[in-house]
Amino acid sequence: MKVTRAALPFLPLCQRLFPIPSRLAGLSVALLKATALEIAILAGHLLLYPSGITPERRTAPALPSPDAARLPTEAKPPVVLLHGFIDNRSVFLLLRRNLAQHGRQHVESLNYSPLTCDIRTAAELLGRHIEEICERTGHDRVDIVGHSLGGLIARYYVQCLGGDTHVRTLVTLGTPHSGTRVAPLMNAHPIVRQMRPGSEVIEELRTPAPGCRTHFVSFWSDLDHLMDPLETACIDHPDLLAQNVRVSGVGHLALPVHPAVAAGIRQALDIEETGVGVATQTGGLTVA
Repeated sequence: MKVTRAALPFLPLCQRLFPIPSRLAGLSVALLKATALEIAILAGHLLLYPSGITPERRTAPALPSPDAARLPTEAKPPVVLLHGFIDNRSVFLLLRRNLAQHGRQHVESLNYSPLTCDIRTAAELLGRHIEEICERTGHDRVDIVGHSLGGLIARYYVQCLGGDTHVRTLVTLGTPHSGTRVAPLMNAHPIVRQMRPGSEVIEELRTPAPGCRTHFVSFWSDLDHLMDPLETACIDHPDLLAQNVRVSGVGHLALPVHPAVAAGIRQALDIEETGVGVATQTGGLTVA
């Protein structure tokens, strides 16, 4: 009996070292599915990665024939897709196909250099691309979908460089808006340091932004292993018109790929046209 009582203080340690069956049973099936999906997506993306290294060809939208009957279609702004850290435009292969199938006639994927070391510089370059797209297409404004770091670059352009004059809606997918603490060993890279909580860039995004005209929609996942804490992928700013949509059952890499998220993105891009918020309609996205 004395031995048993003496062993009681060590039970918590033993439970951590040797998980009991109830703890094993507590492993989420959704987590296992999301992890398997992440691995499959990573493998597929590694195969597609070389195809996205070079910039895509820029072409002016085809003009309709003057003799062709004009249908009463609503002109939608171009959609610009911006990838994440150490990635390229190939990550958006399925999403851009999905958007095109649902009426988005002009979708472009932009690459920024893998040697990019400053979010501010990348945001300035993005601004020049956006101005060129507007001039080429005849639209005053565009919509942007940014994955991870791409969303942070786009937000900096909109909020700090006056990009709200050219960006109607900014959708971010797994973007560390408040900074992420994941992978501390990567702090040697300057752009990773800029994505940390308390960095100069993150603090700039906290400053007032009165009159910002862009509508923000942030998709964040409860299984995003690159967001620490998870809520860092939410936008929390008193001056911004922002909605945060929780996605359940999807990891970081799957956000720009999963069809359920693509449907949410399409809905987010139509917010201004319908006047109904995506978060109000969906209440979040759940992927079984």
